[in-house]
Amino acid sequence: MTSSPQPPEPHGQAHSHAHSHGPAAPVSKHLRKVIAAVLIPFATAVLVGLAVLWPGGAPGHERTGVGFDRQTEQGKVVSLERVDCKDVNAAQVPPTGDTSTPEGREAVNSQQGRCAKATVEVTTGDDKGRTFVEIVQPDAPRQLEEGQGVVVAYAPDAPRDLQYSVTDVDRGFPMALLAGIFALVVVLVGRMRGVMALISLAVSFALLTLFILPAILQGSNPLIVAIVGASAIMLIALYMCHGVTARTSVAVLGTLISLLLIGLLGSLFIGWASLSGNTDDNTGLIHGLYPEIDMSGLLLAGVIIGSLGVLDDVTVTQTSAVWELHQADPDMGPRVLYRSAIRIGRDHIASVVNTLVLAYAGAALPLLLLFSIAQSSVGTVANSELVAEEIVRMLVGSIGLVASVPVTTALAALVVSADRSGPAGPGNANGAAVRTGRGRRRKA
Repeated sequence: MTSSPQPPEPHGQAHSHAHSHGPAAPVSKHLRKVIAAVLIPFATAVLVGLAVLWPGGAPGHERTGVGFDRQTEQGKVVSLERVDCKDVNAAQVPPTGDTSTPEGREAVNSQQGRCAKATVEVTTGDDKGRTFVEIVQPDAPRQLEEGQGVVVAYAPDAPRDLQYSVTDVDRGFPMALLAGIFALVVVLVGRMRGVMALISLAVSFALLTLFILPAILQGSNPLIVAIVGASAIMLIALYMCHGVTARTSVAVLGTLISLLLIGLLGSLFIGWASLSGNTDDNTGLIHGLYPEIDMSGLLLAGVIIGSLGVLDDVTVTQTSAVWELHQADPDMGPRVLYRSAIRIGRDHIASVVNTLVLAYAGAALPLLLLFSIAQSSVGTVANSELVAEEIVRMLVGSIGLVASVPVTTALAALVVSADRSGPAGPGNANGAAVRTGRGRRRKA
């Protein structure tokens, strides 16, 4: 049996069928106008919001010397020697002699053990070269080593011998090395897209540190700041990584709708559950320094920004799935396209939701362990504000994530099916109008 000769495919069409990550097929001029009519006003509103809310930097304040609000410098352990803890008065047994409590046992162990006497040199700041002594007890969770870099806190109002103290170790080199390995892997695997992803990541961090955080500290509404900032990050990241195409525009629309849903649900349930957003030392310090900040609004802003990264992944994946299914069979209608792509989305939902739950559980593992030690019931644990915040954050983000799949899939199926400039189907060779890759029709 011989096969009849087939007309050659339009230039570039075979490539787009063979590679799922090739350039997206062009869409009609009419659809481009419709998408632009939606996205251009949205992008303009984001730019206006950035201009109106842009802060002039974080407002200054007098340092309290508590927690992270301390003046710090870099230091180095220049010498280390072992001494008896009782010789340096590192710990004292409780006056009652009661060693049944954890504090009493710890004091006894510290007094009977050998402490580390570290001489630390300040290596930055006005007091560069100055040394001080730090005593490290044997059961301290962080031990020092000679030659180790450390972070030292400076208390100018304290007596001279007590002005400096070690607060942490210097992790700059291992963190920078890990970041370099991450960047190298992304570029090696992702190539040009990996480079663009790293650039968009840098832009996202810049918007977070230069706009979102200072604007909230200056008293702007955290919810509005989060929406404007998240929208700007979304537009820059998606278009920079995936190109200015109709496919990317549909992913942007799907992400925007899902973010609005997350904002509405978060606002409703944070208010309904009476979540204050002030649950630990760090949020308490923020509220003490800047009492005008709406802490519950800050909690909602965190929910929106935290959900953005996962939403981008889901919406781009679903849009790409619809586009590739359409290119594989251009005769598929919107309903068939939706049903085929939603099956892919269900698999994605199952894995991503599980990832979210485990991520939040892992972050809150020490807290959950404390509740387990206290033998608290599940209801008691879930009712505490500290855990309730994480539950609301997780569930609201997951609802928006799950909703993004059918929303984005439906939008993509409607857009790609309404297009009239896609590749020709196999049944269009006999006298029908054959569509070329350039969006113009010709007679076969």
